[in-house]
Formats: sequence, C-alpha cells, structure tokens
Amino acid sequence: MKLWKKFLQWLNDRTGLVDMIVSQAVHPVPPGAKWKYVFGSAVLTAFIVQVVTGIGLLMTYVPSTGGAYQSLQYITNKAPLGSLLRGMHCWGASAMAVLITIHLCRVFLTGSYKFPRELNWASGVFLLGITTAMAFSGQIIRWDQNAVWSMVVGAGMAGRFPLIGKWLAHFVLGGDVVGSYTLSRIFDVHVFILPVLLASLAGLHLYLVLHNGVSEPPVPGHKVDPATYRSEYQDMLRKRGVPFWPEAAWRDLVFALAVVFAVLLLAWLAGPARLDKPPDPSLINAHPHPDWYFLWYFAVLALLPHALENYVMILAPLLIGLILFSVPFVSNRGERHPARRPLAVAAVIFIFPAIAALTLSGSNENWSPRVNTPPLTADIIGASSGPVYDGAMVFSEKACIYCHTIDGHGGKRGPDLSYVADRLTHDQMLLRVMNGAYNMPVFAHILSSEETESLLNFLSTRKKTGFVVGQGQPAAGNSSN
Repeated sequence: MKLWKKFLQWLNDRTGLVDMIVSQAVHPVPPGAKWKYVFGSAVLTAFIVQVVTGIGLLMTYVPSTGGAYQSLQYITNKAPLGSLLRGMHCWGASAMAVLITIHLCRVFLTGSYKFPRELNWASGVFLLGITTAMAFSGQIIRWDQNAVWSMVVGAGMAGRFPLIGKWLAHFVLGGDVVGSYTLSRIFDVHVFILPVLLASLAGLHLYLVLHNGVSEPPVPGHKVDPATYRSEYQDMLRKRGVPFWPEAAWRDLVFALAVVFAVLLLAWLAGPARLDKPPDPSLINAHPHPDWYFLWYFAVLALLPHALENYVMILAPLLIGLILFSVPFVSNRGERHPARRPLAVAAVIFIFPAIAALTLSGSNENWSPRVNTPPLTADIIGASSGPVYDGAMVFSEKACIYCHTIDGHGGKRGPDLSYVADRLTHDQMLLRVMNGAYNMPVFAHILSSEETESLLNFLSTRKKTGFVVGQGQPAAGNSSN
C-alpha cells in the first residue's frame, strides 16, 4: 500500500491526474439523479465492450475479399472462444443502439437539453449518427452475400443524391463496382475513422456534462429561465447536492456490469449474427436485409410508392438529423416536466410504436421474393397432368411463385393470384405477363408461346366460385373456398 501511495503521489506531482479524478469523483450532483440517469454511462460501457471485442477480432480477421469471409468462418467455428467474441461484438452493437435511444428519449422527455445544455444534446445527436454508421459498416465487413448486396444498395442510395450522387457512390464503393477497394475502405472507416470520431465526441460529451452539470429531475411548474438558471442550479447543489461518488456512481457501476453480463449471456446463448452464403456479386437473386435496428427504415423504403423513393432516401435521413439537432435551439427554455409538455410525450408515443410496427414488417419482408418456395402441389393446382398442370409448372419454374401467392402458397411481393381469373380476363393477363409492371419483369422474351399459353391456362382456373369458362371443370379450390 505504501508503494502504491508513493506511485500515486509521484503520478499526481507530474500530471495532476489524481487530483483531477478525485475532484470530479466527488463533484456534487442533484439528489434525484438516480436510476433513470444511468443510460449515458451504459452507452459508454457498451462502446468499451465494442472496442475490446473489436481488438480481439482484429487479431484474426483478414480485411481482404479473398480472406474476410473465411476468417470469420474460422473465428466463428474453430477459434477458441471465437464465437463468443463475435457474439459479444454483435450484441454489443445492439446494446449501443438500444441504450443510446433510451438515453436520448430520457433527455428529451425530461427537457434536459434545455439551457445551458444545448451542446450536450447536439454532441449526443452526432454520437447517434456515428453509432449508426458504425453499425452499418460493421454489417458490411462480414463480407458475406448479404453484406456485398447491402453495400450495393447503400451505394445505389448514395448515387441518387442530386449533383454529387455519382461521385458519392464512387467514393462509397472505392471504385465503379464492389470489390477489394470497397472492403478495404469500409474496414478502415469501421476500425479507424469512426471509433476515433466516436471516442472524441464521447469525450466532448462527457466534458460538457461535467461543465454544465447533471440536469436535475424536472418539477412541474419550475421553468428554465436562462437569466437565472445557473445561479438557481448552483444554489440547489450547495443546499441539496450529493457527491457523485459514491452516492450516484454506484448505480452507474451496477448497471454497467448488468450491461456487460447481458451482452455476454446473449453471446453465449444466441451466438453471433449468422453468416450468409459466400459473397458472389454475379448472383443477382440475392435479397439483402439489414440488421434488426435498421429494419424499420428498410420497411419504409420497401413500402413507399415508387415515385417517392428518391425523395425519402435522400431527404428523410437529412430531415431526421436536422430535426433532432435543432430541438434545443428551437426550445431551450420553459417547462421541462413531461406532464407540462404533452407534444413531446405525444411525439415519443407516436414514433416508437410506428418504428416497432415497421420493424415487425421489415422482419417479415413480405415485399421480398421467397426464393426457396417449393413448386405448387397437385392438390393446389387441381390437376396432376394436362395443360393446367403444365401451366402451374411454368408458374413455378419461371419464379412467378416467388412473388405471388396461390392459395396461401408462395411469396407476397406481388398481388395474390388465388382468384386472379375473377379480376382479369385472359387478354388482360396476357398483357400483364408480356409487358410486366413496376417490380415485375417483362416476360415477352422469357416465355415461349407454348409456355405463355400454358401459364394463362393455369391462371384462368384461379376463380373463387363457379365453373371455369372453356375448361369444363370446377375452379381449383372451389370446395374449400
């Protein structure tokens, strides 16, 4: 102990570090800063988990198009504790996304962004943006089939930006196509640039918290007035403030340990994100999907009318960022308590159920072709041979079944065709098949005349009631529908 004290004295004499840490540890905080205030430090804990596990993964990961996928397979399946390490890194990213969102909501609902903490909020918004970029780039460097095509989608979105879209897409890809330069660039961004930015902003955010003080719990009727707030805040700390250590810090410590334990438990029980097939840019039937925290945005883009896609892809992220950033500069005074700010509460109540619903829709992916759907059975077709059966085989072999449902069997990207003959005539179906539509390919040069006629024979049997004209038999499925 004496040797340790001498070392601390020597270190403090040369750097002043010990006195600085002690002074900050005992600085007073509002007495009501309890469990709902732990999420900020929990985000920092999750980031530390990401740094530590990321360094561990770097020891084996090979950032090249020829070795990235294989190195991740080795880490996941063969390396000692590799699966656990990858799992902690994956679940740590989810923890950061969840915790930073909860922290932002707590700050917003309690009005803690108001004077003098406008820059606290602004730095937090930038932290949210960088965390989002970290999550997306982390998905890309898995470099499986899903990652490669997610990168293509991301570059395509960048390419729609007015004036600079072509340059921006080229910059994102590191060239004209996805390749080794793409992975190298995304790897550098994920491992070096974004962590440095994140750590720097986290340091600035922590400094601002210490400089402006931890916001006191809001009281109904007690308004923020920039002219008197600082003196009132300091007077409150002198009279009722408690030292950060140990009165408040122990909650941060307990919750931080709980976060680490939860990440470790999830990594052990659920494992890391599943790797898709090896990357192959030539396979255009891939259907990339993002990690769960991006599913809501994925759903928005998929459900939008085609004419609005460009506007939403470009303007929505910019608009969301601008709105978040401007919050404290639009309203930095007045009431802080949620009971006196119904619009703020209503915004949160509306936004999060909407995001949850979109996330659920994104997880179902009804707009994506179901490429593993087996062919229609004879029971569904209503025949085991003949022209109708042959048409049903064309329907399956030409991938129509991936996007269209017949009696609950097939994809949901396109309209349900179970009773298409009740809606369209033979000639109308022929025009649609030959000419295609939005998100539907043109089949004029894909189907032979015989295949076309067989397909139309089959589709003409898809009626809900009655007899099929020209077939002399009841419509398939008539008895059950």
